[in-house]
Amino acid sequence: MTLLLKADPIMAKIIGRVGPCQLALRDPTFETLARSITFQQLHGKAASTIFSRVRKAVGRRFTAAAFLRLTPEELRSCGLSRQKIASLQDLATRVASRQISFRNLQALPDEEVIAQLSAVRGVGVWTVQMFLMFALGRPNVMPTTDFGIRNAVRKAYGLEEMPTPGEMLLISEKWHPHCSVAAWYLWRSLEGAADMT
Repeated sequence: MTLLLKADPIMAKIIGRVGPCQLALRDPTFETLARSITFQQLHGKAASTIFSRVRKAVGRRFTAAAFLRLTPEELRSCGLSRQKIASLQDLATRVASRQISFRNLQALPDEEVIAQLSAVRGVGVWTVQMFLMFALGRPNVMPTTDFGIRNAVRKAYGLEEMPTPGEMLLISEKWHPHCSVAAWYLWRSLEGAADMT
C-alpha cells in the first residue's frame, strides 16, 4: 500500500478518497467459479436471483458432481441461458474428471491458472482474472480489458479517450506488485461502483 501511495500521486489521491482497502475473498471452489460464470454479462440483481435458484436446485453441497445431476431443463428453469448451461456443464465435467483441481490451482502461477480455466467453454481471461483476484488472492493482477478500470483511469488521469489495454499495461507498471489492490481502488473510485466482491 505504501508503495502505491509513493509510486503514483493520482493513485494516492484515489486511496485517500476511498479509504482502507477492503478486498474480500471468496473460497477458490467450483461454486465460486460457477457463480462468476452465472454473473457474466448480467445485472447483479438478476444474476444473484438466478444463481440462488441454481444453488437451491443443486442442493446442500454445491459440487461439480451434484451440479451434473441436474438436467438442462432444470437449469433453464432456474433462468440460465443455453450458453451459460453449456459453460457450467463443461466446467463441472472438467472438475468431476479431475482435469481441473481447485486445490492444485493455488500452487500454479497466474499464467497457468489462466490457461487452465480459460480452456473451459465460455470462460475468458477476464473471468479468470477475477477468480485470481477474488478467490486465489493473487496480489498483482491487472485486468487491462475491464471497462470499469479503464473508465476509472480515463477519469482519474484526465485522458480524452478510453485507454487501450496496451496503454493500461504501461500505466499500471508503477503499481506492480500491487495491481490487484490498485484495480480494487479504481473500481471503487467510480461513483456507484459495481460490487466486485
